Amino acid sequence: MGNYLVAMEAAWLVRDVEEIDDAIGVAVSEAGKRLNSEDMDYVEVEVGATGCPACGEPFDSAFIAADTALVGLALEMEVYNADSEEHASRIAKSEVGGALRDVPLSVVDIIETEEED
Repeated sequence: MGNYLVAMEAAWLVRDVEEIDDAIGVAVSEAGKRLNSEDMDYVEVEVGATGCPACGEPFDSAFIAADTALVGLALEMEVYNADSEEHASRIAKSEVGGALRDVPLSVVDIIETEEED
């Protein structure tokens, strides 16, 4: 049994917004509220990063068209006593996916962590 840090990304839709910063704030706030209402305050939520196709420099993962934004959120959670990376991935997606219903979610990275004493 091992402990894993599971990083996921979610695609969050924000309607009736004109500024990128407003869209990011609304997306992070709404995701945090939904997770906290399920007592999942152990899930870290922040805006994701997308690499610039020209220079490779990361920038906030958000896009606005027709007053509707698509914000990429980065989510992280620790999974304890999982049998494997695949098992940790399934646990994380099940936990977070249950709280964030109807939000596209995918696992982007899994890191095995040291056991704490």
